[in-house]
Amino acid sequence: MRGTTGRESQESGGQTLAPGLYLVGTPIGNLEDITLRALRILRSVNLVMAEDTRRTRKLLSHFDIHVRLVSCHRFNEVQRAQRVEKEVERGRAVALVTDSGMPGVSDPGSRVAAECRLAGVPVTVVPGPCAVLAALVLSGEGGGAFFFAGFLPRKAARRRAELQKLLSMEYP
Repeated sequence: MRGTTGRESQESGGQTLAPGLYLVGTPIGNLEDITLRALRILRSVNLVMAEDTRRTRKLLSHFDIHVRLVSCHRFNEVQRAQRVEKEVERGRAVALVTDSGMPGVSDPGSRVAAECRLAGVPVTVVPGPCAVLAALVLSGEGGGAFFFAGFLPRKAARRRAELQKLLSMEYP
């Protein structure tokens, strides 16, 4: 298995991507926060798998990107990993995006990436905006260690229980 952040290759007359899975970071609020590399990848892949196809279609349309789009969420990640394997066997590149931020960070994608790596599919991370790092920088406390416990539960009782658990932990 190869994991990389730079497997893209260029051929004369245009760009082509090596077959594999590309985990592409997307904007977390402002569409202009997308990276040039993410746009190039999204324009070059054969298929985009998205947490919410409606939101991703809006992103793709904004940048005039026309590509096949299918859903990928927590209930179909194993099946989508199998689809990636088949696409790669055919020499195709597949991008995986979430509604905002990085696939696999409190969003679908980690299972797809893990299954693909186990199957020997090359997986490439295309970094992008990150809500956790944006919050850390904004806090002014970014000079030292920090702990990310994921997003809190939506229901009040579960959220309180999780906060109590976190308060009882010892941090470095």
